[in-house]
Amino acid sequence: MSSQSSLHTYLDWAKERLDEIDATLASFEHGAAKLQADARTKAEKSITDMRTVRDDFYKAVREHGQASEAAIAQSKTALQTQWAAFESSVSSFLDATDRQAKEQEAAFRARADAQRKAWKEAIDKLHKSATNFADSRREEVETAVKHIKVDADAAKAKLEKLRKAGSESWSAMQSALAETRVALDKANQAVHESLKRAA
Repeated sequence: MSSQSSLHTYLDWAKERLDEIDATLASFEHGAAKLQADARTKAEKSITDMRTVRDDFYKAVREHGQASEAAIAQSKTALQTQWAAFESSVSSFLDATDRQAKEQEAAFRARADAQRKAWKEAIDKLHKSATNFADSRREEVETAVKHIKVDADAAKAKLEKLRKAGSESWSAMQSALAETRVALDKANQAVHESLKRAA
């Protein structure tokens, strides 16, 4: 993969994670205001930890936004560690709220909405890119558009089914989010490869 393609894939990956973090924070900030004093104190500590991870994540993305392919790979590994810290803070927040179903569902909805938005942005970006290619190369990009739409529809259906079930455990929700996140990462990788080949 070219360094430019690696950079775009990395930036898409990072933006998707940041959007999901921001959506989760917004959901939790709203929910924390409604908690009893002791639970609110614990929840606010978790929110503070999530903000710190988000800020560190964002700073690392800015610092490595023009890096070499090797530096990008190293940065992504570091960001994955920060992502794990974020997920740990999410669990701490849910523990502080006694894993109330409405908080879990609100967080799941916020994160699923952030993922749906990322899928739409990837599809829109690919559509926009397709217009920049000659007719002979546009077919390859349009095929990639169709493929990513199928993947997006499958991810959306999976998340919607789980959301409607409502009674699923947080671990089941996390698993579904992780699975659709991986699918989006693969789809973005395929998009960048298709654009590179078509260029």
